[in-house]
Amino acid sequence: MTDVDQENGVPTDAPHILDNPAFASLTGPHARFAERRGRVLRYPVDVSPWLALPDEPDADDWADLAALAGPGAEVPLAGFRGRVPDGWEITFQMEGVQLVDDGLAAAPDAEAVRLGADDVPEMLDLVERTRPGPFLPRTIELGTYLGIRRDGALVAMAGKRLHPPGWTEISAVCTDPAFRGEGLATRLILAVAHGIRERGETPFLHTGAGNTNAIRLYESLGFRLRRRTAFLAARAPERLADGREAVPVA
Repeated sequence: MTDVDQENGVPTDAPHILDNPAFASLTGPHARFAERRGRVLRYPVDVSPWLALPDEPDADDWADLAALAGPGAEVPLAGFRGRVPDGWEITFQMEGVQLVDDGLAAAPDAEAVRLGADDVPEMLDLVERTRPGPFLPRTIELGTYLGIRRDGALVAMAGKRLHPPGWTEISAVCTDPAFRGEGLATRLILAVAHGIRERGETPFLHTGAGNTNAIRLYESLGFRLRRRTAFLAARAPERLADGREAVPVA
């Protein structure tokens, strides 16, 4: 899934570990989370919606995906740019971008606190109100999440999600609407990036291509566009195009 790769500003068809970051994560540092059937991998459904198809999935891969998901289930296909087989119904589609660290002024933040399992209800509430993207009850297990509190209430957060070898994704960047304009998201991004850099890895992130304000912010901080991608979801068929039933995994 090389798509329009713009690393170093030069389009290329050469494969890169970030072309299929969920696969690289689930076969690498996040292998402990992997649920697998054949060549298809996914995170537990309460951890992350990301799943990983092979770069060029065949009919057996799609059958395995349908079995993992179950007949009629909606399956997120973030980053997939190929053709969805007959019988699969696309239910959501949005253009996205992938950006990588190209000179972030990463630094710790004295006000940022590490969030833990006891903070998850507040984190889920903040995500519900701000919609930064998927954050689920066990997403916090993927990496460090930092937050800023005011009068005891969580008002901003950011953390780590996908973890391809040598790279870590910054995700769930959000700020309570009442506290926007104070630079809290910027501070947390730089603090999370500092932690990533401290372990010798490079930060990256994803956002919607239409989220121009966020893209401008990320680029002003030192991220650069690496590639365009897509976020989509499709509904698994009750019966596959070759006549097989989409039998769910027990």
